Amino acid sequence: MDYFYAPGRNHLFVPGPVNIPEPVIRAMNRNNEDYRSPAIPAMTKTLLEDVKKIFKTTTGTPFMIPTTGTGAWESALTNTLSPGDRIVSFLIGQFSLLWIDQQQRLKFNVDVVESEWGRGANLDVLAEKLAADRTHTIKAICIVHNETATGVTNNLATVRKLLDHYGHPALLLVDGVSSICALDFRMDEWGVDVALTGSQKALSLPTGIGIVCASPKALEATKTAKSVRVFFDWNDYLKFYKLGTFWPYTPSIQLLYGLRAALDLIFEEGLDNIIERHSRLGKATRLAVEAWGLKNCTQKEEWFSDTVTAVLVPPYIDSSEIVKRGWKRYNLSLGLGLNKVAGKVFRIGHLGNLNELQLLGCLAGVEMILKDVGYPVKLGSGVAAASAYLQNNIPMIPSRI
Repeated sequence: MDYFYAPGRNHLFVPGPVNIPEPVIRAMNRNNEDYRSPAIPAMTKTLLEDVKKIFKTTTGTPFMIPTTGTGAWESALTNTLSPGDRIVSFLIGQFSLLWIDQQQRLKFNVDVVESEWGRGANLDVLAEKLAADRTHTIKAICIVHNETATGVTNNLATVRKLLDHYGHPALLLVDGVSSICALDFRMDEWGVDVALTGSQKALSLPTGIGIVCASPKALEATKTAKSVRVFFDWNDYLKFYKLGTFWPYTPSIQLLYGLRAALDLIFEEGLDNIIERHSRLGKATRLAVEAWGLKNCTQKEEWFSDTVTAVLVPPYIDSSEIVKRGWKRYNLSLGLGLNKVAGKVFRIGHLGNLNELQLLGCLAGVEMILKDVGYPVKLGSGVAAASAYLQNNIPMIPSRI
């Protein structure tokens, strides 16, 4: 039973963890088994091949680590870099800030490029740094693809173009925790050297698997990287890959079966269709926000995220009260504003296994909450704006045609 019972289902609209599909829950409802039996290595082999598809890579090597996105960050850094290496890293919100903190604590020389929260990475500054770095002291570019604190999505294709334009050999390390399997992501095409995501985001699983994918260039970098690593060492995985047993330590059997079911659902819907669905959900949410007379924290359309919308509230409203009221009265979970935008924004997560009618229920709940906290919203205005757009853009369900 829920710790605080409420009838019906909790409406989970934080930007992760997200709703878990029923087939995934059923797949995980099983006993433990011997991970050294023939069954688990056989399943692991297919999982490793299939997770490459969500990164859109044929050349990358994936690692499924029992961890969170934070552990995946550490894995990406320690396997490819040495203490003292110069990194260019972009600070645009709370999660890029946390990754930078980790980089500094791991003793890298972090060259921080900071933007106002609500703006994307300043790629003009990156261009200046690459142009000036004729001796190639910069060893890596670290960038969060989708910053969930502010609802900002960065343009990775432009980052790759800049690296290529200046002929710079720096590694490109990307946090795709809240983007991969929801937003357009092309590891091979964009020359990403390390990409990572977490199971609790668009994969729609419980927290517990950090999935990292490394390019051949990144694997080559492990040979000279001097950072201390044990649990996150890719070389341990590679040894067991060659043996055909795949696991240097005990995996979560239940999560592996859940991942199998989740990937099957993703491939049945089609990754491109999933990206389009998230595009619809993002657009509908932004139209609702506009109809309410509120503003998006994200300052330019080019940075709008299709997995989370951060909504600015008037100064006389504490956005945390919106989140509290949603949970206490409507069984609706929304995202808090974090750090610099605490009390100023609330966040609507719209990623993972989620459809348009579920989103409309969330938007209706937000309208009632806004009315509760004293904001003069016209009930139905945001729902109407979102519905008008969705009614003209939702395709037929392919399997039901």
